[in-house]
Amino acid sequence: MLWPMFAIALVLLGVAVLAVLAVRVYAEVRRLSAQVAQASRRITDASGDLERAAADLARAGRGVRP
Repeated sequence: MLWPMFAIALVLLGVAVLAVLAVRVYAEVRRLSAQVAQASRRITDASGDLERAAADLARAGRGVRP
């Protein structure tokens, strides 16, 4: 009777460890997704700035060429 109870206790301990690890992975995925969203917004802003700078440069270059 001792061995089956020991085996059940080990199984429950294993499930508890897996549950803790799953929660940690979930938290890290949420954190990573927030960082990816922030990076995406920064890239979008930089792209807009680059477009405006290129348009200004193109407008300035038209007056220089004969």
